[in-house]
Amino acid sequence: MGVTRRVFLQAAIAATAAGGIGAAETALAAPAGAASPPGDVVGKVTVGYQGWFACIGDSAPINGWWHWSQNWGQPPSRSNTGITCWPDMREYTHGYRTAYANLGNGQPATLFSSYDQQTVDLHFSWMQQNAIDTAALQRFDPGGQEGPTRDGMAAKVRSSAESHGVKFYIMYDVSNWWNMQSEIKTDWTTKMSAHTSSSAYARQNGKPVVCIWGFGFNDDNHPFSVDACLDVINWFKGQGCYVIGGVPREWRTGGAGTKTGYTDVYHAFNMISPWMVGAIGNAAESDNAYNTYTVGDEADCVAHGMDYQPCVLPGDVSGRQRAHGDFMWRQFYNMCRAGVQGIYISMFDEYNEGNQIAKTAETQASVPTDSGFLALDEDGTFCSSDYYLRLTGDGGRMLKGQIALTAIRPTPPVAGGDITPPSAPGSLQVTGHSDTTVALAWNAAGDNVGVTGYRIMRVSGSTSTQAGTATGTSFTVTGL
Repeated sequence: MGVTRRVFLQAAIAATAAGGIGAAETALAAPAGAASPPGDVVGKVTVGYQGWFACIGDSAPINGWWHWSQNWGQPPSRSNTGITCWPDMREYTHGYRTAYANLGNGQPATLFSSYDQQTVDLHFSWMQQNAIDTAALQRFDPGGQEGPTRDGMAAKVRSSAESHGVKFYIMYDVSNWWNMQSEIKTDWTTKMSAHTSSSAYARQNGKPVVCIWGFGFNDDNHPFSVDACLDVINWFKGQGCYVIGGVPREWRTGGAGTKTGYTDVYHAFNMISPWMVGAIGNAAESDNAYNTYTVGDEADCVAHGMDYQPCVLPGDVSGRQRAHGDFMWRQFYNMCRAGVQGIYISMFDEYNEGNQIAKTAETQASVPTDSGFLALDEDGTFCSSDYYLRLTGDGGRMLKGQIALTAIRPTPPVAGGDITPPSAPGSLQVTGHSDTTVALAWNAAGDNVGVTGYRIMRVSGSTSTQAGTATGTSFTVTGL
């Protein structure tokens, strides 16, 4: 997998002193002069979409526990894991059995595969429900082992984006891509450019959007010269594309995270999107970044006719950074008061680094008992699994002026105020059977508001699928 974006930043960038959060900081910045009119990225919220999880048995060409575990040939377990927190699996119709112990509620510890179309459809339905505009599909070196699976993921994302009214674009991550300069052009012309014919492919200023993440980073995984970077950027522009640059946070100020002499590379992009994961971890550090980077970056982009799409992150669950949404909302507030042109969320489904906004285990009842993972209630505040999706939706509304600029988070941790999870149903019984059916009954679960229904899961070997749902306390499974 190589060095991750987060690991690089943590190693290369020393933390700077954080300024205090004071009343004087609530003043609005002067309105920024956008280089481009509203489109599919300007004036919009974009989420980074990895789509890089697979499981043995899911029919993906990679045929492994892709990114779920360190050894992809073995199911994930406490000693073989690639993640730092656990997804909320209740809405997935197909799960794959892991080697973790059961969840705290006694259910088997299963994980989803991004290669299942239902998974992608579910994720894009969450985007649609929470007014998330655009998804940036991550694409790494497609010439290696991962290439065929990533090709398939592009088609699945296109299908889901079209059916859910969400835009998408290709975001090339050039980390460890040694022959990038020639191969990225071939990949675009022979494969990825075909997706621009989709009604869901993101366009800005009438041009298909492409992002290139990784130019100018000061490490061995990004060894590209100024000339090579400019060649690739200008080539994509020559193809009629609007080109975004995923760049170091210090692209303008200079510092340990960025190579020297790359100013012309940065100014060649149509839009700049600096990376912040691993650089900030609380509201005070967000304020420091606002003063040190955001205000000056915005002014520099305006001066050079570029658009600006800074990064907002929910925080690492395992690092206890989230502060039940206050950390993420402070970033939204800082970006909106700076007058930025768009916002990039890092990331939608990044369970590896714990920075996902996708639905996540609420309590230890939904986490494998032997995992050591924290849940969203780690600081004592119960948060519904969709909380960071809803928070992102409200941040987008503030960006668009649909709600007033406010430093006070308007999004409650639980929609509707239900903060008590239900108890587990008990005393499962077989009340009848035939050659192909089995009738089940159980004792009702308890809840302070009310239980709306039950999901009946069918476990076969290493996989589990949803056999059906029930509003009462009985169900007959058929087709056995």
